[in-house]
Amino acid sequence: MVINAVFSWTAVALLISTAAAATEYTNYTVGGDAGWFFHTATNTSVINYTSWAANQTFNLGDYLIFSTDTNQTVIQTFNETTFQSCSIDDESENDTFRYNGGSTAFSESQTIAVPLTEEGPNYFFSDANDGIQCQNGLAFGISVNHGLGLPPSLNQPPPPPYIEPPGPDAESPPVTIAGGSPSLQNGALSLGADARVVLCALIFGAAALLRF
Repeated sequence: MVINAVFSWTAVALLISTAAAATEYTNYTVGGDAGWFFHTATNTSVINYTSWAANQTFNLGDYLIFSTDTNQTVIQTFNETTFQSCSIDDESENDTFRYNGGSTAFSESQTIAVPLTEEGPNYFFSDANDGIQCQNGLAFGISVNHGLGLPPSLNQPPPPPYIEPPGPDAESPPVTIAGGSPSLQNGALSLGADARVVLCALIFGAAALLRF
């Protein structure tokens, strides 16, 4: 009985912990306390990042936090060929992204947060030193599960396509007058006004002749 009770409480604890894990998103600091760094003196990464990633479970909406400095880069790609080449020279428009902390100063500390927004294979590497960092361990791949799906903050529709405003030489669109085409009444008024002008001219002309 004691063994069964202990087993039951253990099962309940596991269920509670699983439920808690399924109701929240997680921030993962890449490499743990080691961060995202490369030893240039030995041409090696500070830890084995593939082993680090293998011990984690990643879901949509989680974040990877890269604690690093400007001597390394952070490249995310969904293209395995780009990942294997350790270069973004042949990247496609929508499958590879470069992240930075907004600084180009040498050896300046920075923290880069990368959201996981694509389910399936995701690859990360540093292309610094012409890909040498990536070739020597500063790279890893993960598989992103669906989990809770994307949170609303990351699940926004794409912005509408940009439409260039018309230039100064662009033709103005035709103006539509409410009520359609002019009525016959308006036309008649216009013709009547023209007739009065002609009539007045004739009268003045006749008066001038009578003076002589």
